[in-house]
Amino acid sequence: MDIFSAAPHHDVLMLVIQVGILLLAARTLGEVAQRLGQPSVVGEILAGIILGPSLLSSLFPEFGHLMIPQNEVQGYLLETVSLLGAMFLMLITGLETDIKLIKRHARTAIGVSFGGITITFATGFLLGQYLPDFLVADPDNRLIFELFVAVSMSISAIPVIAKVLMDLDLMRRDIGQTIIAAGMSDDTTGWILLSIVAGLASGEAVTAGTVLQIVGSVVAFMLLSFTLGRWFVRKLLIFVQDEVESTDRLLTLVVVMMFVWGAVTQALNLEAVLGAFVVGILFGMMPRLPESVIHNLESVALAIFAPIFFAVAGLKVNMLNLLEPTLIVITLLVIAVATLGKIVGTYFGARVIGGKDHWSALSFGAGLNARGAMEIIIATIGLNLGILAQDMFSIIVVMAMATSLMAPSALRWVLKRVEIGTEEEERLKKEEMEEESLIAGVHRILLPVRFRSDDLDELTIQSVEAKVLELLGQESELSLTLFTVARDNNEEKCEEYLDKLSEYFNQDEMVTKVVAEQNIGEAILDEAKKDYELLVLGATERQTNSSHLFSPLIDYLARVAPCPTLIVQGFKASERWSPDRILVPTNGSEAARNAVDLGLSIAKSDHRHEVSILNVVVDNYADTPYHVRKFKKDNEIDIAKSIMEDLQEMGEAMDVKTETVIERGESPEQAIYDFTVDNEIDLIILGTNVRPGSHRLYLGHRVETILEQSPCPVLILNT
Repeated sequence: MDIFSAAPHHDVLMLVIQVGILLLAARTLGEVAQRLGQPSVVGEILAGIILGPSLLSSLFPEFGHLMIPQNEVQGYLLETVSLLGAMFLMLITGLETDIKLIKRHARTAIGVSFGGITITFATGFLLGQYLPDFLVADPDNRLIFELFVAVSMSISAIPVIAKVLMDLDLMRRDIGQTIIAAGMSDDTTGWILLSIVAGLASGEAVTAGTVLQIVGSVVAFMLLSFTLGRWFVRKLLIFVQDEVESTDRLLTLVVVMMFVWGAVTQALNLEAVLGAFVVGILFGMMPRLPESVIHNLESVALAIFAPIFFAVAGLKVNMLNLLEPTLIVITLLVIAVATLGKIVGTYFGARVIGGKDHWSALSFGAGLNARGAMEIIIATIGLNLGILAQDMFSIIVVMAMATSLMAPSALRWVLKRVEIGTEEEERLKKEEMEEESLIAGVHRILLPVRFRSDDLDELTIQSVEAKVLELLGQESELSLTLFTVARDNNEEKCEEYLDKLSEYFNQDEMVTKVVAEQNIGEAILDEAKKDYELLVLGATERQTNSSHLFSPLIDYLARVAPCPTLIVQGFKASERWSPDRILVPTNGSEAARNAVDLGLSIAKSDHRHEVSILNVVVDNYADTPYHVRKFKKDNEIDIAKSIMEDLQEMGEAMDVKTETVIERGESPEQAIYDFTVDNEIDLIILGTNVRPGSHRLYLGHRVETILEQSPCPVLILNT
């Protein structure tokens, strides 16, 4: 029996009404906050505060009965929905977390975390010694109260911080990633300390053994997650992607695994949000996970569950209980000590250990100062364990909300004074360009191959494909599937062939797949529909005639493929072949721009590679009056220069040696051939769109002429 069927009908009805009102109010005030130049999280938290006992629920008791849970079941149901919001938010944070980037800033993250924990814990413990007795639930256990206050000061609210960073577009900044890394370290340490204090409060004997057991469970969970867990997630992803045909199957998989990892962490007496964060990182490390899945998750999390989570947090605040002068002073003191302790601690760690400048060091404190709903959870634990009096609980909750509301403005103010380093600026510019890049979005590639009985050592088959994919994979994690169709019951020989062929490819993830099917084309298309972003087709044995361009199979696949195709005309190039000089002809079309994108993506992995972008202005105005001819020529040259300037900027942003050339000529294909020979070009890349109309693949007369004449391998990117 689930919790909803166990709950009275009235309680479920109240939950539906509460969640609907909270979501509407949170989204509305979030919009208002954004229009006022503030992150939406500010409005979302304020929505809960306004709807709660601090204002409307107090002024209108009947509305308060509607919004505030009236019994344990109602409270439990609302907390469950709120927990879903925290878990989804942490899942998105994990997917956005860049482990490689964090590693580059590990020293700073460790320093910030160490300073933030030690200084804040010390100042919190000192404050706890001087707080009046009426705030302590059990004055005989004063030490436990002091330790609890110290722990509550040390914790940060990663869900709130993550949302603030997303709202301020800082998640991909070096500072944003370092804040997330330091925040996770803070929270992990804080939850361990909380477990120890909770053990003391419940009368359990806290020994070195029990402390080591708690620490060991955290370490074991992380180690198993990033070893066995990563392998398990990868295998599940491959299975679901290849064998399950349901719509949004990958979205379901990610959400289910979020709950599985959350259940594991909860069983280890850690928080479910930690499990959601870790599984998000694991899926983020999988190159075969489509970007569309992440976008769908972001839509669900940031539009629905996260606003509810923040509104519920604000709903728990009762400002009216703290209007007594003494409590106001104590509340302000707690907020001041918590804020100063976090800022001073993180500043010290960033400056001394991380070696950061003044303003960068301050930014870590501004971001990590947010306590949010995590603090409310801790305060609730303290109240339930008999450590905190009701007034102290309210003070800690107000401190959590105040620091969360301060964080966006403080972070925005500090970051105005933080100078972006050259390396970070180049990385951000590259990432901005990659958002519009077709090639940057390619992570899962299908390469169908024909079974051969020849000895691969005597052949150089697939050498061009292998080299091109290897170069692409150096800058972007790729998952490559080698695929062949078995006929005449030779599956075992096909598997052996693919295993041997896979040694020619150097990728992050290699998958070999054999399918028994008589219709080769349909088998390849069925496989290509499984979330592949690029289909690579080798045309080494091209035999052009009037009925087909490459071969009947390749022509068919290029015309009807469900994803972009890359046709490789390789001529059995040497294994030592390298595309040191790449030529990309362009006419300014989107297809040609994608070809330039591919050329730059191949070249950026090695500074020895050069990309030449050639635009041929056709000179065919013999019968045109002179003044018209001159105007058209000048106009076309101006257009060509504009196109080339844009493509030159692409090359510079990707740190690739790029040459742009504008030539006049009556025949573009002849100009391309001459340029190829004169400059010893190693690879030509052409961008096209399939031209429908017949069973023969028709890419245009000029493309076909270039294919016929080319003295080097040619790639045709058909989008």
